[in-house]
Amino acid sequence: MSEVLTYTPGDGDYAWTFGGAAPVARIRPGTVLAVYTEDCFAGRVRSVNDLVSEVCEFPFLNPQTGPFYVEGAEPGDTLAVHFVDIEPARDWAASTTVPLFGALTSTHQTATLQPPLPEVVWIWDLDRVARTCTFRARDSDVAVELPLDPMHGTVGVAPANLEVRSALVPDAHGGNMDTPEMRVGATCYLGVNVEGALVSLGDGHARQGEGETCGVAVEAAMNSVVIVELIKGRPTPWPRIETDTHLMSLGSARPLEDAFRVAQLDLVQWVSAECGLSELDAYQLLSQAVESPLANVVDTNYTAVAKVRKAHLPPRADAYGVHAALRAQAAAHRG
Repeated sequence: MSEVLTYTPGDGDYAWTFGGAAPVARIRPGTVLAVYTEDCFAGRVRSVNDLVSEVCEFPFLNPQTGPFYVEGAEPGDTLAVHFVDIEPARDWAASTTVPLFGALTSTHQTATLQPPLPEVVWIWDLDRVARTCTFRARDSDVAVELPLDPMHGTVGVAPANLEVRSALVPDAHGGNMDTPEMRVGATCYLGVNVEGALVSLGDGHARQGEGETCGVAVEAAMNSVVIVELIKGRPTPWPRIETDTHLMSLGSARPLEDAFRVAQLDLVQWVSAECGLSELDAYQLLSQAVESPLANVVDTNYTAVAKVRKAHLPPRADAYGVHAALRAQAAAHRG
């Protein structure tokens, strides 16, 4: 039987950074973590009248559950975080427009003369039985049902070089990558930078479109289950994801083309190493087979995804040798 740790943070127990926060618990590799994560607004946006500028206090946004100290984790290792279950904890979720934030408005870094967009809140109804999210327009009677597709916008470890990064920032340590690919069945690989790794997660989304265009997804508190495994002696330079069907690399940077380049280069080098191809051969193969969804184009760094179907690659084992075993462990945990 897997060791299971259930953890629900109190109001003062959340982390707001990666790095710089004391661990809330120590776990052994292979531990199943059953955790509660609050939404990015710390649960303070509960109605259409709760404007972020009035009920939230910057920089205390995007609270993280953790960090968890993984015994035996050292710099140069890789942490594997497998998502067993991600389930909304409430029957509603919130989304907003935020002044000077989002891809289709003026921002502090894309400064223009026109005024910011108005601050508006939408409350989405979540039907956890029917597996739907319901959008209700603010300016008409239109309602639209979309499929529930829960994911975690944020998962990461402490950064290297004594850095402390806001939970709003994605980078090589993971963090606020905001990719819909971080859903049930995925294994996220993160390079360990400090002793114990110090892994945290949060920012649950009931669903999110690629790019997170307005800057805010369908933000939801979550009850999530993950398995945390340790891969000794295997460095991982940028966050990677493995599913049953795909390998993916994630790059975070500004400008967007640099995030694209980071993700594409990492996938080329990953496939080259795993499949016995030269880098140029891997470059050519992936140039014709890669998919390139955007994760976010709104955060302090943008995040791009480079993904390839395993079926398009030469025969090979699990990329890190753990995904299939974690899938089996997840199935056994569910019973």
